Amino acid sequence: MTAIKLLPDLLINQIAAGEVVERPASALKELLENSLDAGASEITVQLAQGGIKLIRVADDGSGISRDDLPLALARHATSKITTLEDLQRVASLGFRGEALASIAAVSRLLLTSRTAAEKHAWQLQVEGNRYSQSEPAALAAGSVVEVHDLYFNTPARRKFLKTEATEFAHCEETFLRLALSRAAIGFTLQHNGKVRHHLRPADAQQRIAAILGQE
Repeated sequence: MTAIKLLPDLLINQIAAGEVVERPASALKELLENSLDAGASEITVQLAQGGIKLIRVADDGSGISRDDLPLALARHATSKITTLEDLQRVASLGFRGEALASIAAVSRLLLTSRTAAEKHAWQLQVEGNRYSQSEPAALAAGSVVEVHDLYFNTPARRKFLKTEATEFAHCEETFLRLALSRAAIGFTLQHNGKVRHHLRPADAQQRIAAILGQE
């Protein structure tokens, strides 16, 4: 009988990523929800090759402090809940503290963030389970998450991704669904350097018309 062994952290995160990050659209959804939970009023998404090569989400939300940057990429680290009772009244879109850690485990991830109280931004790079030291960076208050080469280190999962057009269609659907639900927030979507959607803050009726067209 094979001996029982504890799994290494990277493998644990890669397994978890299979549940959280099924495809680029799954990662995009988690990043957009983080931006919304941070109180962003403007969110810009840049995709390359359907999100397989790059997913970049920039927002003007509350940002993450230098001390909290490593925690933002740790599993089960969250600012949303502290007790079981908090689950009864959680109002945020995400609260488990798994999304960024799972995405980072299967990509080359760059996180840049700045709070209003800080003089400049801080940047942290992750590749697999290798973390860089946080370094100073230039950014207005808010956060930018860049996800490069999704599933670069798990080729068995990468081969199940569809064509660039199909993966982009899933990303676009995810983007528009959240944009419809948050009309007061500005959303921009670019794919391969081309702007596909530029949605200014509006009321619900205007946002529906902007996305679905005038009747």
